Amino acid sequence: MASATTLTRALVQGSQRVSGSGFRQISTRSLLSRHQVPPKVILSSLRKFNSSAVKTAEGQRIPYKILELPAGHYLRSSIAVEDNVVKVADVTIPNIWLRDNCQCSSCVHQATKQRLLDTFSIPSNIAPETTEVDEGGIKITWNDGHESYYTRELLSNRQRTPMGRAKVRQGLTSIKLWDKDIAENPPVVLENNDSNTEDQVKIVLENIRTFGFCYIDNLSTEPEATEKFLERISFIRPTHYGGFYDFTADLASKDTAYTNIALEAHTDTTYFSDPAGLQAFHLLEHTDGEGGASLLVDGFKAAKDLLRLDPEAYHILSSVNVYSHASGNEGISIQPYRGFPVLQHDPATGYLLQVRWNSSDRSGIELPIQEVGKWYEAARKWDNLLKDPENEYWCQLTPGRLVIFDNWRVLHGRSAFTGKRRICGGYINRDDWISRYKMLHFGQEKVMKHLASD
Repeated sequence: MASATTLTRALVQGSQRVSGSGFRQISTRSLLSRHQVPPKVILSSLRKFNSSAVKTAEGQRIPYKILELPAGHYLRSSIAVEDNVVKVADVTIPNIWLRDNCQCSSCVHQATKQRLLDTFSIPSNIAPETTEVDEGGIKITWNDGHESYYTRELLSNRQRTPMGRAKVRQGLTSIKLWDKDIAENPPVVLENNDSNTEDQVKIVLENIRTFGFCYIDNLSTEPEATEKFLERISFIRPTHYGGFYDFTADLASKDTAYTNIALEAHTDTTYFSDPAGLQAFHLLEHTDGEGGASLLVDGFKAAKDLLRLDPEAYHILSSVNVYSHASGNEGISIQPYRGFPVLQHDPATGYLLQVRWNSSDRSGIELPIQEVGKWYEAARKWDNLLKDPENEYWCQLTPGRLVIFDNWRVLHGRSAFTGKRRICGGYINRDDWISRYKMLHFGQEKVMKHLASD
């Protein structure tokens, strides 16, 4: 079991934070490339507080680091066949897996990338009849007469660590934590209708993946322009509030977002089994009043702070399930099929994947009643960090500026306001935007190569 002191030391050694002095506005791909940060800051799960979850050895960092493999790496992987069994770097590859992952046009539809082979029609005694190894991989003629070719890259990918395999599947990249100082130079992209649509979307999504949010400036104040921009990323997700939204503070939908009261930092749609991935706001107009400043908080940075200050509180918020609901509109009570922890981790890599926090929509806590006090104590410490002025980034949205943020990482809120405000925006599914990011950032060929190995 790793001590809190050891965990804190490892975390501090491996962390980086955005400060105003070292941060520039990001509006082009070249500017973005200057700010790719070597260490990453997704946090490790402490569900069991053991060394397999948190690397504390000298030179290891809790913030993970994605490393590109050197050129020629795959060509150096040794391939051998012994007793009708293929071995890659001395690791045995089961014949059934090899036959099931043949990539030829008879086994995989080359347009849809879907498997055509009936896996369970493969004979249980499937084995190589003949093999031929070359620089690119291995050709196998099977004892059922089928011929397959496997590249070294495909076979080597399967030997990667969980983090290595997750890189492309989850679209992992270097991320950077931030606090209030990001106000000095937040990530911004200028809307340019003459620019290449895919290039611009790529920059926006890279900003969101790195910082958790991005502004798009110079956007038309016609709501259709915002809707069109979001659809360039992916489909707008419909909910019980509709799809693309365009609203004022009239309580047309029974949610505090449709009022003029202050809202604390929170994530949206915690009451869905699959909360929205991206959320977007565009202030179209604000007349006859004042206030309504927008609040953004980096939930991953707050989680890192909590881990450093109180590992036990972090553990509680990572392991105790909490229920949420949306029941304000008549005839509707949306509740997830199960409770989820405030801090949710990827079971394959152990790293923090999602912050799920909305005290207004919270219902039950999955603990015996005599034990719920410890959850409240941990949640109070978490709430204090979210409300720490050092962690709060306040900004005043203006017509023409769209903000899009990762609802699984960045919490949002607002100050109270007077007058009439009109805001439009929408949600995009997590899987949809990560898919777009992966295809634009890694390229289709690289993503497709990882399908079999992952």
